[in-house]
Amino acid sequence: MESTAAERLKRISNKQTLKLTHYGRKSGKPYEVTTWFIADGDKVYLPTGNVNRQWVKNVKQTPRVRLSVGGETFDGEARFLAAPGEHDRVMSMVARKYWMFLPMIAVWRLLAALGILQFATGAFEVQIRFCDWGQTILKESLVIEV
Repeated sequence: MESTAAERLKRISNKQTLKLTHYGRKSGKPYEVTTWFIADGDKVYLPTGNVNRQWVKNVKQTPRVRLSVGGETFDGEARFLAAPGEHDRVMSMVARKYWMFLPMIAVWRLLAALGILQFATGAFEVQIRFCDWGQTILKESLVIEV
């Protein structure tokens, strides 16, 4: 029996980081970035304090992505979302999972309040494709927050 996205994500939710493969917005060349993540049901959140990072710009322009973590791989298409109120919800999940980094997060927030650092989040909604020998056999939605 095939596992659902939520079941697969639950198995890897205790991992600290995942690899996000994204594609250059001009070159199409694949790039990998290791980033924190939060698995929440059938959703994944990728927190960042800087929506101007190259990988964020790349995913906005070329939404095809791959997530690799704990022996699991998820391919999908990302759609940028900008829902109000999501920042605090994501940051509270980050604080629970990455509690050891709370002092650093507090400094980031202070620097943002002083206008020294950009500290903004957004979201990517990813349509996951489960493939067997190149054929799409199942689709589920997965939200990736930035």
